Amino acid sequence: MEIYSSNILVTGAAGIIGSALSKRLLKEGCKVYGLDNINNYYDRNLKLDRLKDIERVNKKNWSFSKLSITDKQALNNLFEKNNFKIVINLAAQAGVRYSIENPYAYLESNIIGFMNVLEASKIFKVENLIYASSSSVYGSTKEIPFRESQSVASPVSLYAATKSSNELFAHSYSHLYQIPTIGLRFFTVYGPWGRPDMAPMIFAKSILNKKTINIFNYGDMNRDFTYIDDVVESIFRCCSKPANFEKEKIDKKNMSNTSAPHKIFNVGNSKPVNLNEFVMKIEKYLGLKANKNLCEMQKGDVHTTYADTKLLEEWTGYLPNMSLDNGIQRFVSWYIKYYE
Repeated sequence: MEIYSSNILVTGAAGIIGSALSKRLLKEGCKVYGLDNINNYYDRNLKLDRLKDIERVNKKNWSFSKLSITDKQALNNLFEKNNFKIVINLAAQAGVRYSIENPYAYLESNIIGFMNVLEASKIFKVENLIYASSSSVYGSTKEIPFRESQSVASPVSLYAATKSSNELFAHSYSHLYQIPTIGLRFFTVYGPWGRPDMAPMIFAKSILNKKTINIFNYGDMNRDFTYIDDVVESIFRCCSKPANFEKEKIDKKNMSNTSAPHKIFNVGNSKPVNLNEFVMKIEKYLGLKANKNLCEMQKGDVHTTYADTKLLEEWTGYLPNMSLDNGIQRFVSWYIKYYE
């Protein structure tokens, strides 16, 4: 699919993935339209600074609207006016733990909002819809590494349940209306411009301020930390290769091979890292030791995430490969510069 002559919509453009992807698309010469409701789930100034950073890349090819995907009429007007051929839906209420405190925010944004995107994509004939899913859909499965063919019928958080439902809705729309859709199950994303509610930002801030950090499950947890550049490259490659229907590969148990133009891919580093090791890497590049408080596992958390990315590699020819050491070094350098 030709992406350089297509109008591309990125929802959630003020987020870590949305802003990084928008910059990459602009550097490639694409015409990009971003939208975000810039809510106050975390520091709005960080989101606004991300948007300023996007503008610096290519202001001429960049447009932005402060808009929520829950506003169906405004969203439809935007689609009608701009004739988007590629839509990347990254807008969502994020956070596993916050979903326990404020469940209705997740239903509104992650389900109703996503339905609005699907409807607009149907009405205005989008040719490639890529949307954010999550590794959290795998729940507390003991089968590792996580493969797209595994059952995701037992989520352990409301956030995970909304992401799993997104995959089902997308598959239905692909089947009924032949809309090519790709769901990307992101594993713990980190890097410059990261979210303040995620472990790297929390740990860096606390260590620098000599405050205690909570180490859940007494450090006995493993995460498939995935650097932002690897995530962006995976999405970028999917932009030029929409999902298609491959009759010879139909597999009723695998949502990446069904009778619809719909694919599901893991986007991870395939190298789970122990939480204690992760903290040590941040300590190394900050040049400071952390004060640790060892705690029990929190509700909604899982012990290990581990992505099998073979399907992604087969589809795009790309395999995420940033090492944790280099990734943390780049993150810490950005953090110190940004927060002075």
